[in-house]
Amino acid sequence: MADAPEKTRRFGRRAMIVGGAAVVAGGIGVAALRKGDRGGAHDAYFLKLSRALRDAGIAHPILVVDRQRLDHNIAAAKKVLAPSRLPLRVVVKSLPAPGLIGHVMAGMGTNRLMVFNSAMLADMARSHPDADLLLGKPLPAIEAAAFLRSHSPEAGARVQWLVDTPERLVQYAGIAQGIGRPIRVAFEIDVGLHRGGFPDSESLARAVAQARANPLLSLSGLMGYDPHVVKMLDPDAAYAEAQSRYRKSIAAMRSAGIDLAGLTLNGAGSPTYALHAGKGTVANEVSVGSAFVKPVDFDVSTLEPHLPAAFIATPVIKAQQRFRLPGYEWLSGPINFFDPNTEKGFFVYGGHWLATPVSPPGLEYNGLFGRSSNQELLTGSARVALHPDDYVFLRPNQSEALFLQFGDIALFDGQRIVDRWPTLPVSA
Repeated sequence: MADAPEKTRRFGRRAMIVGGAAVVAGGIGVAALRKGDRGGAHDAYFLKLSRALRDAGIAHPILVVDRQRLDHNIAAAKKVLAPSRLPLRVVVKSLPAPGLIGHVMAGMGTNRLMVFNSAMLADMARSHPDADLLLGKPLPAIEAAAFLRSHSPEAGARVQWLVDTPERLVQYAGIAQGIGRPIRVAFEIDVGLHRGGFPDSESLARAVAQARANPLLSLSGLMGYDPHVVKMLDPDAAYAEAQSRYRKSIAAMRSAGIDLAGLTLNGAGSPTYALHAGKGTVANEVSVGSAFVKPVDFDVSTLEPHLPAAFIATPVIKAQQRFRLPGYEWLSGPINFFDPNTEKGFFVYGGHWLATPVSPPGLEYNGLFGRSSNQELLTGSARVALHPDDYVFLRPNQSEALFLQFGDIALFDGQRIVDRWPTLPVSA
């Protein structure tokens, strides 16, 4: 718990609110307001994973990837994509460990990578000299220029730089002029996400003309990202609209005299790649990353064939048979009564991760006590029988930056920790 005075004051206000709620509840039907007991014990899977970690001598927070589940997800992606024969581009930021990236590339039979910053771009250019590298977001011109000046012309020729505005196109044209050689640019188009990119076919047509007027700019394709589709009230209609917007962009390219043969028409993302494969798409490749490890935020209907394959494991440091609120101990009883999942307190090694507790079941963060990156408090019911040195497991809500917080990834084969996969250097 933080020592800051402001946090202490917030704690007091929250505690008084809870106390007031408890009093009110007494007059409107106590039993109806009680939460259910969600507590339990580790199931067979997490007991096995606990034994594997203990046998490996791991007693600190660590990111675990289940190789069997990872292979299951690779097989699931191949099955989904097989009828459409759509190539897959691996999203590096979502799988930021060379061993993990290489495993997925080999499993999917692809040399296409999507990168999102200059540090990972440099790593991938070095470790995968035959890969085609598409930027997933526009990089500042300073970073793009630094990469091109410090790498060989052959490495630079394998990069498709993402351009989202006429102004950035001018900047990249200046880079090409400065290094005295052509660079490839792909245009980001807005297919409904409204996170930037060329918003309509008219603005795209002007950018195409601008690029074609410069002999040092080689137009390599389009990128249209559509993760919003699965969150709409009518996903089918949203997907149709995204496809229509993409189709108009392609028409604008053709009208400008662009030969689309051999160009990249990138689309999708983990939440929507199955829609592209199943419903048909104007894209000629899909980008997928998070689906291979399936964090919590990717528990969507389109990814039902995929399994969670990544977990944070961390030991319990302190176990309290009865959790008490500091300074407001008198409230502990009423709070425990209304929510039996607050009866016990468990302080774990580390914390404040972008993750959701999953095992043992029923563990939850405590909004009154607050979060901590040193000793995170998780509460549970009397049915949670954790002791110091037992493991708690959480699922990452996203992979991306979180995978870079634990050092080497522990690779679990269903029985043992069989390898350690170093992650890429920390970068945003």
